[in-house]
Amino acid sequence: TSILQFEIFNLHFALAAAMRFLPVVIFLAFCLIPAAKSFGLEQVLRVSDGKTVAFDQMIEDIKGAELVFVGEVHSNLKHHKAQLKIIKALNESKIPMAIGVEMFRAGSQKELDQWVDGTMSLGVFVGVYNANWGMPWPWYMNIFKYARQFDIPVIGLNLPSELTEKVARHGFEALTGDELKQLPPQLDFDIDDGYRAHVRKAFEAHGENDKSFDNFCKAQMIWDKTMAYYLMTFLKKNPGKTVVVLAGADHSAGKGIPNQIKKQSQYRYKVILPQQPGRFESTTTTTADADYLMPE
Repeated sequence: TSILQFEIFNLHFALAAAMRFLPVVIFLAFCLIPAAKSFGLEQVLRVSDGKTVAFDQMIEDIKGAELVFVGEVHSNLKHHKAQLKIIKALNESKIPMAIGVEMFRAGSQKELDQWVDGTMSLGVFVGVYNANWGMPWPWYMNIFKYARQFDIPVIGLNLPSELTEKVARHGFEALTGDELKQLPPQLDFDIDDGYRAHVRKAFEAHGENDKSFDNFCKAQMIWDKTMAYYLMTFLKKNPGKTVVVLAGADHSAGKGIPNQIKKQSQYRYKVILPQQPGRFESTTTTTADADYLMPE
């Protein structure tokens, strides 16, 4: 028994030691990802004609848009490298810009402003980030540091996750009056067949008439409409800005947030998505999904 206890103690000690160094490992993994050249971001696929074009050619094309959606798989660090490369290219082209992020709730806008204007310390901001988003800070660190360095406004787009989770599980009718006040005004559910198909592809939902799938569609639409609402609100107050939107690939795809923008405004937008096997592939993606595909 004593030998077993000793082994268990050693195991606990080893795990504790490993956890102490986990943030360092994550940080190093992020920093050691090769530069953009190694994953081919010097070239992208133009969806309209299926041609491979230079990264700089894509940048020239998207300069005229008021919204540039750059989708991501949250855990793919190459996607965050690509997002930062696009942000840098637009900023270095002297395009007045802002960055809209799914990673922060709209209710944290004050803290985002304080971070960008330099009145909030790194330690405090990381705490705010962790309260908003579940992915490790080092994965997004360079993007937020760049925004602060160049005084680029960052816009929180998200809503409390407990609201969408509640709708997905129990339906929109389950929301309380106080919860409804946290949603955009005059919210409706214009869920068509295209949107349902979009959600099905992304989330492998259930049967066509399954009530749980209907609820899930409504939860996703609340998400998309909310982020669209905050983007349009910002653009109305800041005409002439180009907003680079960082969000999950399914939110960023044409039938997600962009479609809500299209239905409610005349803002011009471009969509850049990462290639994903079984989801956004060069042979199946259309201009209804994206304008450009980045290498996987």
